[in-house]
Amino acid sequence: MQRTLLLFPLWALLLSAVAWVMPQWFTPWREAIVPLLMVIMFGMGMTLTLKDFVRVWTRPGVLAFGVALQYLVMPVAAWAVASLMKLPPALLAGMVLVGSSPGGTASNVICYLARGNVALSVSLTFLSTLLAFLLTPAFTWLLAGRAVPVPFESMLLDILRIVLAPVLIGAALNSLLGRRLTRLMPVFPVLSVAAIVIIIAIIVALNQPRLGQIGLAIGGAIVLHNGIGLLLGYLLPRLAGQDPITARTLAIETGMQNSGLAVALALKYFGAMAALPGALFSIWHNLSGALLASFWRRR
Repeated sequence: MQRTLLLFPLWALLLSAVAWVMPQWFTPWREAIVPLLMVIMFGMGMTLTLKDFVRVWTRPGVLAFGVALQYLVMPVAAWAVASLMKLPPALLAGMVLVGSSPGGTASNVICYLARGNVALSVSLTFLSTLLAFLLTPAFTWLLAGRAVPVPFESMLLDILRIVLAPVLIGAALNSLLGRRLTRLMPVFPVLSVAAIVIIIAIIVALNQPRLGQIGLAIGGAIVLHNGIGLLLGYLLPRLAGQDPITARTLAIETGMQNSGLAVALALKYFGAMAALPGALFSIWHNLSGALLASFWRRR
């Protein structure tokens, strides 16, 4: 099961290659992206209990610092990279949407592999997800509103429906029936991986005619954006006096985003091209995170 999760980038690349060659197999599934994302968020909720709600408030200073890194470094870095590289408005909107998304669930696995503070990682992912309903549309509107129209209220309601509701339902079920569902728990991470791999393939298929022209530029922008998040996510906490383990955790939480949410929102509000940064980020941040975890694990 663990190997399946670690090989996520490989599965994503393989299915993306199939989507590139045979886009007609995946384009009819465009409307499945939101339900698939809800499956992912429900799976995240099934890893949480009411204790995680309490744990959020045990280290308020570090958690506030982590959320500030998440929602300041990544959105601003996305806007700066997209602007400097003069990406088209749709790609700029997609980049900002990725940067303005909450932490991704894969960050908890990467944090464990990197010998970070897993409890802190889970708490930060959970807290940034709770705040996403307001902060994701707010930063997208603030930074991308001049390039494309940003429907703030509609986006806020969609995040409540797509993200918060499934997470809270999953957490409630786990709290009430956790012991009875023990055998099923390992299935949810695999379902989440399968769902995000399919989402990426659908986006690749929808953008297949344009990928040859914009693939290199957007790929470079994604690598740079993720690198800035990981670097500042580590350096700023160290400069603020945090210990190396906490700094590792904050770096991973800052650099790894819920790109599936960015894909779903971009596709609905800005078009298929705007969803491309989220799809590529899904692949790259898992590769870079796994490499960084391997480096830190050896130290």
